Amino acid sequence: MKKYYTRACNFYYGGLSKKLVAKKKSLPLKGNKEISFDQIELISRNSKKIINLKDIKKLSKEISNKIKKDIKNITKKNKNFSNFNFKQVPNIMGILNLTPDSFSDGGKFIKKNKGFNQAVNLFKSGANIVDIGGESTRPGSKSIAVKDEWNRIKKVLTKINKKIPLSLDTRKSKIMIKGIDMGVELINDVSGLEYDPKTIDVLKKYKIPFVIQHSQGTPENMQKKPKYQNELLDIYDFFEKKLKFIRSKGIKHNNLVIDPGIGFGKNLKHNMNLIKGVSVFHSLGFPILLGLSRKKFIKDLSGKNDSEERIGGTIASSLYAIMQGVQILRIHNVNELKQSIKVFNKLIKS
Repeated sequence: MKKYYTRACNFYYGGLSKKLVAKKKSLPLKGNKEISFDQIELISRNSKKIINLKDIKKLSKEISNKIKKDIKNITKKNKNFSNFNFKQVPNIMGILNLTPDSFSDGGKFIKKNKGFNQAVNLFKSGANIVDIGGESTRPGSKSIAVKDEWNRIKKVLTKINKKIPLSLDTRKSKIMIKGIDMGVELINDVSGLEYDPKTIDVLKKYKIPFVIQHSQGTPENMQKKPKYQNELLDIYDFFEKKLKFIRSKGIKHNNLVIDPGIGFGKNLKHNMNLIKGVSVFHSLGFPILLGLSRKKFIKDLSGKNDSEERIGGTIASSLYAIMQGVQILRIHNVNELKQSIKVFNKLIKS
């Protein structure tokens, strides 16, 4: 049997969304009346079709039942966790790299109290949670020893000591355990639980929320000619399989986040198609996270107008993601993004 995927589309935002939801002309995305939709795109491996919600009943029983099941996931509310408030779009994960070699800010926050001060700054600027990492996963980077990774982050973790909500960006189970013991509220494993087989046991034991990210290959080789049959649907299938695996291991809670992994084993075409079609992942039923900040696709698209921090491209792509209902954005420049969102919201609701 042909497999179909349901992507919510034709979104309305702000005041207009609330009016249409009240008149039952559109459905709220994830229970949030600030953003709604009145069409879906029915996708298979060889076809796409836009369908108005009111016309779903005209389809075959098999397909209409599939769409209705997906719409339940698309519209159901996600419960809050790890200081995320899913009544608002978006939540912000501030980035704090305590590494000498990260692609954008390597070495910037590793001396004296700079790491702690930056964590405070990100939180005060509006980050819901601060994502701390001690190992670079930029293209071409190699894994480092557990001891070295822990030594890079332990000082900041100790000084914060539960004062600020923290996420831990690591692939290693031993680092996860140490971080959880120090109050970390979320685990962000860019390998999608593939790097360290003991990770799943840690997540089960501690019942901690975590991010499931897609990555093709490892940071060392992931950008060497990545290939997909259909990047959007291949990655959707990856998440379905990973969720089944997680459930098979006895993890029953729904405090999970889906991250398609922009730039992790993807070329420009792959990244663009993922960003444009990102709302398909709503039908999995979990919050979506996108890491767009300062990524290479911005350089590829902007050409001679590229810049060191790529704030313009980050904001443009982030606002696009917000309009697709993406619930979490992983960001370096939190204050600038918050500024853009406030202005955007005022204009669209006025």
